[in-house]
Amino acid sequence: VQLQASGGGLVQPGGSLRLSCAASGRSFSTHAMAWFRKAPGKERDIVAAMDLGIDTTYYADSVKGRFTISRDNAKNTAYLQMNSLKVEDTAIYYCAARPGLSSRSGSDYGYWGQGTQVTVSS
Repeated sequence: VQLQASGGGLVQPGGSLRLSCAASGRSFSTHAMAWFRKAPGKERDIVAAMDLGIDTTYYADSVKGRFTISRDNAKNTAYLQMNSLKVEDTAIYYCAARPGLSSRSGSDYGYWGQGTQVTVSS
């Protein structure tokens, strides 16, 4: 599976962005998807994860109620809808995939997108 992340940009606090992660390969529907982010000077952290079933999701406490992870298996694409963005959401966002169940650990993911920059600033 090859992943291509897009949708980042500059947005004001309180604004919204939707990130996309387009996957190549016919096995997308058998892979769990996740979004991670890395801010300058900080470690990479998980943001959200989704198992094969769309009702099995995980969100970091810092984004609960503001971010939504979703996927469209017919389009081989995963999404991260980000609302009510805060300055502290500024980071490079990466999508990741792994066969089977999702994980909160980045080391469990073997497939990564190239990252897309999200900057929240007034």
